[in-house]
Amino acid sequence: MWEKQLASAIKAGELAKRKILEIYKTNFKVEIKKDKSPVTEADKQADKIIFKYLHEAFPTYAFLTEESQDDLKRLENDYVWIIDPLDGTCNFVDKNDEFTINIALSYKHKIVVGVIIVPIKNEIYYATDHGGAFYSCKGSVREIHVSRNSSKIRALLSRSLHSKKEDSVFKKYGEKIISKNYVGAAIKSCLIARGDAELSLGLNDKTKEWDTAAPQILIKEAGGVFLEPNGTWLKYNRKDVTNRNGYVISNKKRNIIL
Repeated sequence: MWEKQLASAIKAGELAKRKILEIYKTNFKVEIKKDKSPVTEADKQADKIIFKYLHEAFPTYAFLTEESQDDLKRLENDYVWIIDPLDGTCNFVDKNDEFTINIALSYKHKIVVGVIIVPIKNEIYYATDHGGAFYSCKGSVREIHVSRNSSKIRALLSRSLHSKKEDSVFKKYGEKIISKNYVGAAIKSCLIARGDAELSLGLNDKTKEWDTAAPQILIKEAGGVFLEPNGTWLKYNRKDVTNRNGYVISNKKRNIIL
C-alpha cells in the first residue's frame, strides 16, 4: 500500500547521503542552535535535498523536519513527512561514523513508512505498516526480526544523551544484562531490529518526533516494541513535538523493567 512513498523516501535519503558524505570529508563549520545542539552545513543541505524531492513527489503532504521552520498547518493534514536529515550530529562532528538519515511518514498520527540510512556503511533499514522490516546493503536485501532473548539481554546506551536515571533502571535487571555498549543515533534501533541487541532506554525529554518516528516503525515491524515508559505507543504529528516522557525500546515488552 505504501510502496511509492517508501521508494521515494529511500531515493530522497540516498540523494541526501551523497551530500552528507561529501561534507563529512571536509573541515566543516559547526554552529550551535538556540537549544544548544550542534548543526552543520550537512544537516542543512540534506534537509533541503530531502524536502525538495519529497515535496515534488507528494505536493499535498505536510512536513515536520528538524532543520526547517515548523508550520503548524501540518496538524490539519493526515499525511506528514517527519524527517531528521542528519540524526547524530554530535557523532558527525566527532567523526565517529555513527550518524543516520531518518525519514518517516505519518498518516493520521501513526507512522506508516520508515527509512533509516547509515551513510558510512551504505546500509538502509526500512519498514511499512504491516509490511515487515528489511535491511539492505550493497544490493542484498533481507527481512529482519528482533531476537528472542529474555535471559541474556544486550543493552545499548546513547553516546550523547545517557543519564543516571537509565543507569538506575539497568541495575534492576541485574545479571540479565550481559553487555552494555554505547551507540550513536538511530543505529541503536537498527541493531535491535536485526536481533543484535535487546534493550535501549531514552528516559529523558531530549528527543523529538523526528528522532523516533522511523525507528519506531522499524522496531514494530521487526517484532519488537518502541514505547513510552507508561507502555503506550508514541503518536506523531503532535503540536508539541518533544517526547516529554522519553521512550523504551526492546525486543519484547515483557523484557522491560522500569
